[in-house]
Amino acid sequence: MTQYAVVAYDYTDDDALQRRLDQREAHLEGIRALASEGKFLSGGAILDGEGRMIGSNAHFCFDDQVELENWLETEPYMTGLVWEHVEIREVKLFDPTA
Repeated sequence: MTQYAVVAYDYTDDDALQRRLDQREAHLEGIRALASEGKFLSGGAILDGEGRMIGSNAHFCFDDQVELENWLETEPYMTGLVWEHVEIREVKLFDPTA
């Protein structure tokens, strides 16, 4: 399994925050499912200086980047036009038990 950092920035149009809120429960349901499979490791919203959600930052563990990209194709924040720009980087997270 490979670890990935995903940083995703939302669209900035006037309806962007409402689209995020509309898709939020479906997004969180999917994240919970990934967590139960051991594929979601950590993450949350990126906030602007006023505390508004403007993106997401998360760590995942997938077999490979193809599997991660396949998941992204069905992710509600992608299909619901919440995330405009997504950066994916392979990472090696600190393991305090190692």
